[in-house]
Amino acid sequence: MATIDLNLVRALVAVHESGSFSGAATRLGVPRSTVSRAVSALEDTLGVLLFQRTTRQVVTTPAGVALVDRVRPSLTGLERALADVPEADEEPTGTLRITTTADLGATFLADVVTRFVARYPQVDVQVHLNTSLVDLVAGGFDLALRIANGPQRDSSLVVRKVGAVKFQLFAAASYLARRGAPRNADDLNAHELVWLPGAPWPFRERGRKRTPTVTPRVQADEMFFMRALIRAGSGIGGLPSFLAADDLTAGTLVRVLPRYSFETGTVYFAHPARKHVPRRVTVFQELALEMLRRGPLAG
Repeated sequence: MATIDLNLVRALVAVHESGSFSGAATRLGVPRSTVSRAVSALEDTLGVLLFQRTTRQVVTTPAGVALVDRVRPSLTGLERALADVPEADEEPTGTLRITTTADLGATFLADVVTRFVARYPQVDVQVHLNTSLVDLVAGGFDLALRIANGPQRDSSLVVRKVGAVKFQLFAAASYLARRGAPRNADDLNAHELVWLPGAPWPFRERGRKRTPTVTPRVQADEMFFMRALIRAGSGIGGLPSFLAADDLTAGTLVRVLPRYSFETGTVYFAHPARKHVPRRVTVFQELALEMLRRGPLAG
């Protein structure tokens, strides 16, 4: 059998795991046509059909599933071994794959990535936004920026704290002009509240919990939408301080009841534990920590 390009095998596994050529292309950072040609070339070389293609879906054939099961462990081990090879010179190279949540990505990482690629032109960056916890090793990720509510005890990861997430109350200036500003938690009973569905009232004043009795008029389970509701004047709502920082500076949001604040979790970096961490990972992490600790996560 002729020598098979490793990229063809990577395309096979990526299409099988993502369920589509488009998803595989995104994961590999190449055009969809490249993935399609790679799979066709592999099928031609092996003389078997690996995927059933329709206009609506891509289904792995039994022969394709058997091949994926055989090659995936070796491919994963090979990629990890190559990633662990120390770089020959000081200049970081390669592709840096990062996973984080949409709010942290848009609020922090966009600026960090912009500065990073300008400083290190030989590194490409792929950022994947996901609200669920991703297996870094299985997903082929170099680094994760995450929010957690407790200590991280995963021995397969190296974890580094960035800072704390503080939950605070905010409102639009237009809303406060119309309804007035509350002076204490009891005053909130006369206001419109924007809140997370089913979320308890976490704020305490001088150690004593003061819970509004009013039912929130508007509820939403996504923080960007919550911020948009509050900015539009729907009512008083809670947001992570880092998500409201720019609006406070611009004056589009106003802090309400400043003595109320609640720490909801810790932001941290995590990367797979390995003997040789690629330099592109370490320099990105150091740059990000330098930038992030100047902002709302400081302390």
